[in-house]
Amino acid sequence: MSVPYATFETEMSVRPDDIDFHGHVHASKYQDYLLAARFDQMERCYHMSMTDFHERGLSWFVKTSHFDYHRGLRLGERMVVATRVAEIHRRGVRVAFEILRLPDRKTAVSGWCDYLLIRLDSGMPVSLPGDIEKAYSA
Repeated sequence: MSVPYATFETEMSVRPDDIDFHGHVHASKYQDYLLAARFDQMERCYHMSMTDFHERGLSWFVKTSHFDYHRGLRLGERMVVATRVAEIHRRGVRVAFEILRLPDRKTAVSGWCDYLLIRLDSGMPVSLPGDIEKAYSA
């Protein structure tokens, strides 16, 4: 489906343990920022927390992730992680994201992740239930 989906933002700060040998955020930390933002946005914006999924015996599995690094973030800088559902598929979603440095909102990292909805008991992918597809289509 290619329709415009809402973009949601979560603001956060670079922490001392995020910094690598070069004095900027280590590449792996951007995955942590994205995960933290998605957890926040699932509950706050979609009104479906990860706990809600777990109570239904479901979870999200990262099938593919793609990160383009544009500029490094440094200790003490603030950022906003902006995400949106880019595509909805039968068994998952593609989430596009940008991590923007504040206050100038220059792109530090952009990319996308494909998530599969899986059953917790088997790890097997399942079709998106109608209420989940509806919530993510907003």
